[in-house]
Amino acid sequence: MSESLPSKVRFRFIRTIGALMLREMSTTYGRSPGGYLWSFAEPIGGVALLTLVFSAITRTPPIGSNFPIFFATGFLPFALYGAVVGNVSASIRYSKPLLAYPGVTYVDAIIARLLLTVITQVLVTIIIFSMIMLIFDLQLYIDYLLVLRGLLMAAVFGLGVGLANCYPVSVYPIWQTIWAVLNRPLFIVSGIFFLIDPLPEKLRSALLLNPIAQAIMQTRNGMFDTYDALFVSEIYVYTVSLVLGALGMLALNRYYNEILEDGA
Repeated sequence: MSESLPSKVRFRFIRTIGALMLREMSTTYGRSPGGYLWSFAEPIGGVALLTLVFSAITRTPPIGSNFPIFFATGFLPFALYGAVVGNVSASIRYSKPLLAYPGVTYVDAIIARLLLTVITQVLVTIIIFSMIMLIFDLQLYIDYLLVLRGLLMAAVFGLGVGLANCYPVSVYPIWQTIWAVLNRPLFIVSGIFFLIDPLPEKLRSALLLNPIAQAIMQTRNGMFDTYDALFVSEIYVYTVSLVLGALGMLALNRYYNEILEDGA
């Protein structure tokens, strides 16, 4: 009997996560034209549009010979980070009606949104990279492990920031809009359109304090065999993510009951 109990607990946990993911897909994408496919069409269209705009400004990328693939290697890790932050930070408020059930916890809600977001964004990344390589007939020697490590850094940092934002977003919904405005400059300074490595030391050191910039550098390290991300510190990225995530979980543990009772 004692041996079957952990199995039952694991099954209940997996079933709960699966149900929450299906609910997320149906409520978020079920009412829009194209449904879940829209989550793929939107970033693909965004990359295509921004590529056209910036290709007109500069046709020669800092590394490689194809601007679309250079831009995609910067934009897609950043998009992964942004999607994880947005969905994780709103997970408690979004799933609040279900949290009244004894079998559903806020950890379940966070994990469900995290998994669905990461799976979707990784599939989007694979599709866009494959499309660009096929359309432009690119022959790249890709180190898939390095690319995966770069995307993992972006996802983990997004999780840390999302957890840190989870409590304020649940109590003060306006914080999500404020954070979006505060986060916007990262799109410019994270190295999406340029390389951080050749910049003057002081400027480079300042920009490297941004973990998402290092995730982009690591992704490019795997996509371009002529590029070596010498200044990437995975330990730094994971440490910052862990600290932010721990602070966020402490706040949720402390004020979780109040969040449910206040109806915020």
